[in-house]
Amino acid sequence: MTKSIQQQIFYAHPPKAVWAYLTQPELMSQWLMPNDFQPILGYDFQFTTKPIPSLDLDGIFHCKVLEIVPYKKLSYSWKGGPGDGKISLDSVVAWTLVEKNNGTELQLVHSGFKEIENYSVFMGMTDGWLKNMEKIDKLLNNETHGTTRT
Repeated sequence: MTKSIQQQIFYAHPPKAVWAYLTQPELMSQWLMPNDFQPILGYDFQFTTKPIPSLDLDGIFHCKVLEIVPYKKLSYSWKGGPGDGKISLDSVVAWTLVEKNNGTELQLVHSGFKEIENYSVFMGMTDGWLKNMEKIDKLLNNETHGTTRT
């Protein structure tokens, strides 16, 4: 049996602005992790962070773009593990953008967590994704009001 993380947030910004934070590597690194993402179907890329030994993760997430519908939907595989080619997390991240009320509703579904094997990662990422989505809101608002990040 597998579990999924589902999060949703509303941004008072158009889909094009939100899309930029989901698809431009330099903007993605501001709210998520350094990466070499390209919005190209089938493109292999990585997110990198410090190793997380307590979660049995070496800090490198191997991903592949699975679906891309500009300003509407983006999905990619999300795999990680302790290193040496071992993958203990084999999941999919799907973003859906819906234009609504002069803004954008962003929905995240991160699926494929194995209940026992991925329990700690699932628990950590459930709050983590929401916090990261809130970071996008702050970045968008700072951009709109001409302020800079500190």
